[in-house]
Amino acid sequence: MFVDSVEIFVSSGKGGEGAVSFRREKFVLNGGPDGGDGGKGGSVYFQVDKNTDTLSHFRGHKTFKAQNGKPGEGRNKYGKKGEDLVIIVPPGTQVFDSQSGELLLDLVEESQKILFLEGGKGGLGNAHFKSSTNQRPIYAQKGLLGITKQILLELKLIADVGLVGFPNVGKSTLVSVLSNAKPEIANYEFTTLIPKLGIVNVGEYQSFVIADIPGIIGGASEGKGLGLEFLRHIERTRFLLFVLDLTNYRTLEEQFTTLKTELECFSIPLTKRPFGIMFSKIDIQNENLLEPDNVEFQSYQDSIIQFLGKLGFGLKEGENSLLFMQKTKEDFKSEYDLNLPLFAIGVSSVSRKNLESLRFLLYTSLKDLNAQK
Repeated sequence: MFVDSVEIFVSSGKGGEGAVSFRREKFVLNGGPDGGDGGKGGSVYFQVDKNTDTLSHFRGHKTFKAQNGKPGEGRNKYGKKGEDLVIIVPPGTQVFDSQSGELLLDLVEESQKILFLEGGKGGLGNAHFKSSTNQRPIYAQKGLLGITKQILLELKLIADVGLVGFPNVGKSTLVSVLSNAKPEIANYEFTTLIPKLGIVNVGEYQSFVIADIPGIIGGASEGKGLGLEFLRHIERTRFLLFVLDLTNYRTLEEQFTTLKTELECFSIPLTKRPFGIMFSKIDIQNENLLEPDNVEFQSYQDSIIQFLGKLGFGLKEGENSLLFMQKTKEDFKSEYDLNLPLFAIGVSSVSRKNLESLRFLLYTSLKDLNAQK
């Protein structure tokens, strides 16, 4: 089960009490105090583990506590330190204070281990309080209490490419043929109920991570549909791929405008993320549609060109008739215009038309982004 938000209580351990003890040995006169210090309470750490990809292991377990320190003993024996509590979370987990909403930790790096709550200090034994005026102290310190916090854990998936589109436009099918992920696929809306990550291999040594996000509908940023619950996962992606369905009852312009509006309402920085556009289902119910001289194919091509023209996209047609590239940085002698898609391409996931071209475009776009850092 996928869980991307959970509220828990975490506590560090209490320090052990210092001991009140006096040395009592045969032939030793006036042995004096020898009470040892209490052990420190266990601390709470968060550690990132890439082998964990959900917060589901927190379901049904709401309280997490480090071990208390042991009390000190006679003969100046220190109490044992309480065992630390290490909470394992997947990359992309954020830790919020449940009361104030303040972001306390943002855990993204693999194997990252961060101290969250310090354990309580152990109390001093009575041996520390001996003085010239107090040769027989009969008191010791109690250990300090640990810290308890009510926190909210939220998971934002970390991916290189995030798919953005309405329900049932072909995102899951695309992920299944591009990567090693096997999302559920069916011909009805909201088949995808949880985000899916897949690794896309490019050659033998290069790869990137793609995220299939549940479909977004109009009003998602206000809580309609599933969009609000999973829009947060797009925030972690470096590149957005808008998947527009050529066979949808909505026009290409309506699909794109609605999706952009929902992203903007949810997070302004998302609208400044570099993106590409993929037109899906170019071969719906007709394999002959892929032939460039087919009338319906030309109609699709015309609608794509018309839509991109309305965006103000300076078209530079690629080698095949459903691939368009933004003019390169060399053409403009400047950076890409991030208000426009870096590329637009028609793809059939079923017949795999233009699939390899899309894989290469995504990889090179990410490579350019890395070079700009």
